[in-house]
Amino acid sequence: LLEWYDRYRRILPWRAMKGEMPDPYRVWLSEIMLQQTTVGAVGPYFRRFVNRWPTVAHLARARRGEILKMWAGLGYYRRAHLLHDCAKKIMCDYGGEFPRDEESLRALPGFGPYTAAALAAIAFDKRASAVDGNAERVMARLHAVRVPLPQAKPRLRMLAESMLPDARFGDYAQALMDLGATICTPRHPKCDLCPWMKDCCAHALGIAGNLPRRLKAKAKPVRRAIAFVALNGKGEVLLRRRPKDGLLGGMMEVPSSAWREDPMPTLAKAAKEAPGKARWRLVPGHVRHVFSHFELEMAVAAGHLAGADCGVWRPAKKLGGEALPSVMRKILRHAAAAGIIKLPFP
Repeated sequence: LLEWYDRYRRILPWRAMKGEMPDPYRVWLSEIMLQQTTVGAVGPYFRRFVNRWPTVAHLARARRGEILKMWAGLGYYRRAHLLHDCAKKIMCDYGGEFPRDEESLRALPGFGPYTAAALAAIAFDKRASAVDGNAERVMARLHAVRVPLPQAKPRLRMLAESMLPDARFGDYAQALMDLGATICTPRHPKCDLCPWMKDCCAHALGIAGNLPRRLKAKAKPVRRAIAFVALNGKGEVLLRRRPKDGLLGGMMEVPSSAWREDPMPTLAKAAKEAPGKARWRLVPGHVRHVFSHFELEMAVAAGHLAGADCGVWRPAKKLGGEALPSVMRKILRHAAAAGIIKLPFP
């Protein structure tokens, strides 16, 4: 596997080149961003972050609101809060240097078992088993583990740890990631190109494409609400900040009625939760967005307000610089498509 990695390793913006020492800050930043997010999506965000905040010291001094703006669109926004909390703790408690052992790393904000193992192995070449989704898939196929996920996780972690080499722990961790991402893919694995093909039990049995097995996911509940795109006489749009704790914590939002698992509310009923009294009118169509645990269906109402008791007014042409999560950008795009506002982003 290491010979294969030396030849075919991916070139990634956060990965040290062969012969270079890894930068713990870049390894950590990438691992936090990559949680439940694809490499393709993370790349542009990572580059913008390191250009703006090239070291953990720069990130610790940043304002939380600026970090949220830079994170907008990447999803799972609690990660951004924990990222900032961790940077400040590194500066205050560790003099700007990341601890090198898994136990100390696991005590940092935003670190779980995988992130601690990944940073220990990749950044400091410590003997640590970093088992992400790619590694789980490789282990399930290599050993033909038929127990479905998530029940199989403890066994897959044990198998992965049993296969650690005697050296090059960081390269091994990244090799497993690359093997899962490019060869042992979720669908249609490229077994003929795999350095472990001759040793793979699932390949020998002809079931590689069927592993790992997963329990059938439950249908996600659907929540519904009406979003209120409010304009004032200056053509500014009303936004408000969500509570720090909870879904989309600390991000800016278009005001809306509560997100409930009920039929879509009538405009008259939802208007009781509007940011002010106006002649609200519904925009044709709905906005849909999928979160990890539920789906959201939103109707959009537009209206003019002389003032509002909550939130802040922002010029429509400057909305691109706000910490707006993807679902809020969808709502604003829906209003823009109906000619309600003009947006600075597509």
